[in-house]
Amino acid sequence: MAILPFDGTGVKKYDWNTYMLDTNHPLRACLTVIVAVLAIGACTTRPESLDIYFVDVEGGQATLVVTPAGETLLIDAGYPGQGKRDPTPGDPNVARDARRIAAAAADANVAKIDYLLVTHFHGDHFGGAMELAQLIPIGTFIDQGTEASEVSSSARTLGLIQAYKKVREQHRYMMPTVGERLPLQDVEITIVSSAGNILESPIDVAGAANPACDRPLPVPGTNPENPRSTGILLRFGEFRFLDLGDLVGQPLSDLVCPTNRIGAVDVYLVSHHGGADAADPATLAAFRPRVAVLNNGAKKGGEAPIFDVLRNAEALEDVWQIDLSAQEGAENFPSAFIANLDTETEHWLRISAYKDGSFRVFNKRTGKWKRYDAD
Repeated sequence: MAILPFDGTGVKKYDWNTYMLDTNHPLRACLTVIVAVLAIGACTTRPESLDIYFVDVEGGQATLVVTPAGETLLIDAGYPGQGKRDPTPGDPNVARDARRIAAAAADANVAKIDYLLVTHFHGDHFGGAMELAQLIPIGTFIDQGTEASEVSSSARTLGLIQAYKKVREQHRYMMPTVGERLPLQDVEITIVSSAGNILESPIDVAGAANPACDRPLPVPGTNPENPRSTGILLRFGEFRFLDLGDLVGQPLSDLVCPTNRIGAVDVYLVSHHGGADAADPATLAAFRPRVAVLNNGAKKGGEAPIFDVLRNAEALEDVWQIDLSAQEGAENFPSAFIANLDTETEHWLRISAYKDGSFRVFNKRTGKWKRYDAD
């Protein structure tokens, strides 16, 4: 072992060359191990991911997309106030859904929402936008325009729309048309439905006849707003994610019948929270998702017919739920795939997707990931 000289103060000189030239010095061995570990870590570092947070807004929607470049797209903003029981906008610091969205953004290490896309004007989808704008900066608002929605809305919803418009006026604003792409880096996001219109031409290799179309449509609700939902198809390399808001009825059917205009996807956020009017086997036959996500609440969406359809869907590997459904006849999937087992918690589901088409799903409640390899 080399003897290091003293510098006159009683302290040994730390001569890097002396350490490294002595092949028997224990420090050299230690450093060699550290360098080797760091080299292995560099070789095994995961590629950059696209992250999608499904925030628990108790049966509304708030889906946060974070690109590898750090850009953010928030699809809907949940309820105002304390949710369905008390949907009154108020102090943003105690607003249930706005706070939950801000918490997801903080977990993703992002400090602003670059784009907020409102799929349609129901309070469980856009009601939290006004409070959220006071908690975190929002760059650009995206929606289909409010005129048609204002005609048919209730007095309460109309009041929310007026408040929303006042906030929107203070930001950049886009009203994209079907087929248009949103201007985010690293990802390709195409508008596939909006204001009652859908894609005229299939995307890429889609366009095959759908053999599951010979069936009656589920009976849609009477509210005209859901069929106007703005839906998007997101592509990140080989990974594909579909979010149609609350699209139901003829517009949803026309996307998949008689020909499939969307093609296969990896993850499908089941339309209308998994309500009975979205329980159409033809959609699952067309989209062929590997994973379906239900943004249901305990008593919102997650109805018995959707569980039947999902259990009989080909190619579907797993179904993840935001909440345990308490709907009559609902046959919930195993608890490991459910983020919240009661209404006292506010856990999210998170997907980390990679360009090769592989992805992982994280359940915040269990703290566990499940990986899905590329096809």
